[in-house]
Amino acid sequence: MFRGIANLNLVADDMAAAVYWYTAVFTEDPYFVRPEQGTPQYAEWRFGDDDDEFALMDARFRPALDAPGGALVSMHVDDIRSSFDRLIELGAIEFDPITQRGDGWWSASVSDPFGNLVGLIQSPHWASQHEA
Repeated sequence: MFRGIANLNLVADDMAAAVYWYTAVFTEDPYFVRPEQGTPQYAEWRFGDDDDEFALMDARFRPALDAPGGALVSMHVDDIRSSFDRLIELGAIEFDPITQRGDGWWSASVSDPFGNLVGLIQSPHWASQHEA
């Protein structure tokens, strides 16, 4: 059944600003952008130990929903405090504060400058599954 996240897709009204902001977050340019010239409508980065895919899509292409809905996908970080603080420094807004969820488990979330929720989790389980 589920084997991992193939693609996390967020939306933005101002794609140029969103690509710029997430380039700062990931500290590298997206590896895939469409169209190749002009204002991007779609951009992708790879990140983490499994090369997970993070994508931005122009809000014009947002799927229509009959009722409010959505999901919070959390990405593992090794140091939740420094990761959370870095996102805030880059212009994100705290949504859920850093909260201890158990022994060694911490979570938090921010709203990026484009209205998307970005979750962070410091998970001993994830870390143990990805030890070198």
